[in-house]
Amino acid sequence: MPFLATEGRALARAIACAIGAGACAAHAADTPDLPPPTTNLHEVRVSATSHGTAVDPDMPSAVETITPAKLERLNIVNTEDALKYLPAFGIRKRFIGDENATFSVRGTSNQQSARGLVYLDGMLLSNLLDNNWSTPPRWSMAFAENLARIDVIYGAYSALYPGNSIGATVVMTTRMPEKLEVTGDVQAFTQHVHTYGVNRDFGGSKQTATIGDRSGRFAFLIGVSHLQSNGQPLVYAVQNRSATPGTNRPATGAINDTGATGLPREVLGINSEGQEATSQDEAHARFTYDLTPDLTAAATLGYWKQDMSHRTETFLRDASGNPVWSGPVSIDGRQYTLPANFFAPGTRQSRNYLYGLTLGTHRATGWNVEGSVSYFDMDKNRDRTASAVTYDGPGVLVASDGSRWRTLDLRASHTPDTTGPNTHTVSFGYHFDGYRLDNGTYALSNWRRGDAGTQTAANGGSTQTQALYVQDAWQLDERWRLTTGARYEQWRAFNGARATASANTGYPERKETHTSPKVSLAYAASDALTLRLSGARAYRFPTVSELFQGTFNGISLVNSNPNLKPENDLSRELSTEWYRENSVTRFTVYRSDTRNALFSQTDTTVFPNVTNVQNVDLVRTRGAEASYDGEGVFVPWLDLSANAAYTQATTVRNHRNPASEGKQFYRIPRWRANVVGTVHPREDLALTLAGRYSGRQYNTLDHSDIDPDTFGGASKFLTFDAKAAWTLNDHVELSVGVDNLTNRRYYVYYPYPSRTWMMEAKFRL
Repeated sequence: MPFLATEGRALARAIACAIGAGACAAHAADTPDLPPPTTNLHEVRVSATSHGTAVDPDMPSAVETITPAKLERLNIVNTEDALKYLPAFGIRKRFIGDENATFSVRGTSNQQSARGLVYLDGMLLSNLLDNNWSTPPRWSMAFAENLARIDVIYGAYSALYPGNSIGATVVMTTRMPEKLEVTGDVQAFTQHVHTYGVNRDFGGSKQTATIGDRSGRFAFLIGVSHLQSNGQPLVYAVQNRSATPGTNRPATGAINDTGATGLPREVLGINSEGQEATSQDEAHARFTYDLTPDLTAAATLGYWKQDMSHRTETFLRDASGNPVWSGPVSIDGRQYTLPANFFAPGTRQSRNYLYGLTLGTHRATGWNVEGSVSYFDMDKNRDRTASAVTYDGPGVLVASDGSRWRTLDLRASHTPDTTGPNTHTVSFGYHFDGYRLDNGTYALSNWRRGDAGTQTAANGGSTQTQALYVQDAWQLDERWRLTTGARYEQWRAFNGARATASANTGYPERKETHTSPKVSLAYAASDALTLRLSGARAYRFPTVSELFQGTFNGISLVNSNPNLKPENDLSRELSTEWYRENSVTRFTVYRSDTRNALFSQTDTTVFPNVTNVQNVDLVRTRGAEASYDGEGVFVPWLDLSANAAYTQATTVRNHRNPASEGKQFYRIPRWRANVVGTVHPREDLALTLAGRYSGRQYNTLDHSDIDPDTFGGASKFLTFDAKAAWTLNDHVELSVGVDNLTNRRYYVYYPYPSRTWMMEAKFRL
């Protein structure tokens, strides 16, 4: 593996020293949050029930666990904040309240949202209607303060999860109360932005309240939340520098700049998504009832509503000082023409519901069975955009009301009474999921409040997957365990259609079946050291939007190929895990070969070039990651976690875009690293300092974006976060925190937040 970068080698040495020192200084204090030594292979137990029953007691892959105690030490406003310090992980969160917070992990970029799964109590929160930034998991259905744990499973090594787990699977479990609990949480945050002609503060607040109790067999937990947030400007109105002389309508205020491709440009204001001001209301309710000591029924209800404004602004002023929004304009003697909708504002309204039911047993040994159903309803999802800079003039409505997904899972497992040689732990089950997309575009006479007028375009369709799986963990002897499994999947796409006001087309039904074998061999070298070698085949099927979304250009249909092949991934992983009384250290090397990777790219072999979702022939990922998590490191009052990851994700073959071959894949940095240290000199005080590093990324497959540190680029960065939490008494906790302490300016095409200050007050009854 070619470790080429000097800064990469230095960073690796620094992290290795931190990990080594922490492991050697292991303290003998009692730490219940960490796995204790055992004479058997270590197990990770993941469940959708409130009792933590193991549906899959033998996870054949690397797993990272986040506990409530860890969450208390971090700056958490939105649920996805809990994941940002994980090994080989990155969260694309552009501002507090960003609804499009996708994640990247190992060789999966933050533009490949369908290569990651997120579950809450067995209910799927992943939006698999598309595979990009616009369809992130619906994190808002989970309250971070209500979680008992978060388990992050790397790769598609378990037969229990579909091929969308190629990146990672996030399993969140709700904590159910044992007595009456009433909580309140008030947060406020602010950042100052001074860049590209903007020099002002942006901020907001969040209020959360929960109530829960248990009465005999019945328990409930209900939470409500309101978020008001003004994010920093995200999209700047830019024009490449004109070569045409002009004197028509001279204007001032433009900012000279260089774009990500190295070309000179003019920054004229804030447009498109612009500066997003969002108001969000959330509610979550979970009810459980113990029908018998071993059988529990659970019901979950979720609600998320958003009203968002896309605010725009022009920097240009004419000779009289009036703002210039559109039309011909002369800047520094060069002529430009701004479209009427160049600075057009917009709004978004969303209303979503989640429903789920679970019934399952939770025995420590013997047979366990579980059934769960879930339904996610995008009841209202509307984008309104003006046709020009006007308060109530004409515009366009894009609506996907009624788009949805639903799931059904039936699972069974048998855990032997003993864990001696020649015992088997078997899991098997059935899975169903169905996704439906309904998109329509309509003319509006009044863009802000008007009813939908003439339909100008529409697209939609459905996908459905059914799967049968089986997995067997065979304890060969006291030291060796062999886990084998297979997942058989039948996928189909149907009812695909596109239309304009005057034409329409439909697509024939498609079906495919694939079997994905899994195998893992684990060896307990000692009571504290485990080695595991895993391999897996996985198929990630195309989403509805990848198959059926497109446009009519007036002459022909431009559409993402409805005959796209599924991604075919072969992954291997070798892990070593070392457990001490107060720490766990892991080192993993991995390789993944993905054929027919699905990605939106430009086919440069045809003229004119066509940009749409295509199959990339082969993407190969090779990497290594090291992580350490310990309590009482060096001294009893210091807790430390540190990790580093090197990932070489290479586009090996891509016959539609040969210039991308041999290049690092889109938005996959070679290096990632995180360090989180917490000092708790007293029981009532915790001081945390955290650092995050990400190496150079690219926003293009052919690396034509040569300038990363500008709007439109993808920066490397080193940022620091801090938090001080003080527990006044059993009922009140105060904290103050800061993200991006050094005020680093960095980009993921969009600018990330500036230094952000946070204050929080928690109340407990």
